[in-house]
Amino acid sequence: MGFPLHPLAHGIVSEPSLRDNERNPHEFPTFSSKSLTKPISTLLYLPPLLSSLPYGLPALPTPTGRPPLITETRLPDIDPVSLSLHKALHHFHPLADDYARLPYARAFNWSELELPEDEEREWYAVVFRSKRRLGSDSGSLYDADKKAHEEAISNGGLIMYWYGIPNPQTGMNLATCIWQSRKHAIAANSRLHHIRAMKLAAVSYDVYTLERYRLSKVKGENGIIVEDFDGVECGW
Repeated sequence: MGFPLHPLAHGIVSEPSLRDNERNPHEFPTFSSKSLTKPISTLLYLPPLLSSLPYGLPALPTPTGRPPLITETRLPDIDPVSLSLHKALHHFHPLADDYARLPYARAFNWSELELPEDEEREWYAVVFRSKRRLGSDSGSLYDADKKAHEEAISNGGLIMYWYGIPNPQTGMNLATCIWQSRKHAIAANSRLHHIRAMKLAAVSYDVYTLERYRLSKVKGENGIIVEDFDGVECGW
């Protein structure tokens, strides 16, 4: 449930020497179909892409060291505990360069994400593991995915979308979405732009697998528990 990952097919995690036409690799990139299909520099760092909060809610303070990207499209609503998760996800990042092959619970810094002790809730997470097909059209897939992403936010429920860059040796990549509920994710599947993006994804990847997880925050604890989704509804 969700939508396909951004096709960052050309990024390589390495530290380049800066020339006149190269971007500082520690600065945040601006993504477009042109920059993805004909990149002028390598990418070192991809922050989480958090859905912008509903109108009327003040913007949350962002960390200075690793600030997230925030969408222009806004969520229609968000509950108080999901707002706490949204705040914690400002610090979300992978723990190793080979995150695409690691189990979801070990690939990211879940143990560092803390919510208020008295809060309790569950959320629904989807993971996409993929390998792009050689010669597939990155531009069309990126544009379709961008529209599907905006569509999912405006229809509600999508808290965060994080996407990586392909492993330079294996070509494998990982992306993940975190939803307020599984019902929100299922609803997104039936939307026009999501359907188009999935059709393009079907012919653009040699490997494309989905994994589903339950994220839990229990009262009396601060951390987030990551478990395989067992078919029982989660979130609301």
